[in-house]
Amino acid sequence: MSEFVSGVDPASFPEPFAGQYRQLVQHLQLKGLRPKTVEAYARAMRRIGEHFDFEVTALSPAQLTDYFTAMKASHSWSGVKLDLYGLKFFTEHVLGQPWAMPGFIRPPKTSRLPDIVSIAQVQAILDRTRVLSYRVLFFTLYSLGLRLGEGLA
Repeated sequence: MSEFVSGVDPASFPEPFAGQYRQLVQHLQLKGLRPKTVEAYARAMRRIGEHFDFEVTALSPAQLTDYFTAMKASHSWSGVKLDLYGLKFFTEHVLGQPWAMPGFIRPPKTSRLPDIVSIAQVQAILDRTRVLSYRVLFFTLYSLGLRLGEGLA
């Protein structure tokens, strides 16, 4: 395994971004964040740095609006949020500045309804299940309103 996050050597970046990137990775690791979070935030800052020619200390709201608008066009909301949170972490912990853009991006609220099996579908499942113990399991799960994972736990 490489000693650098994603195998990216900070020395490959121009100064002062290289030093700031090193600090970012150190702060991320010292905060005890999970490796995937460290990787995501570091990747976000590499992407933001590259977009702004590694001059990230004084980005204007207009620059960030343009960046995140382009980002939203090519990435999912989760990718956009990771870049935003990576930039927020960088701003607060590396630059030592307060985060001045609360609510800058608000992804749409989504609520997913659970799949509900109709009585006819349950009857069809039970009719096609030949093993009695499986029929009892399916009937019990449906009767108690459990998900399959809850019933198997």
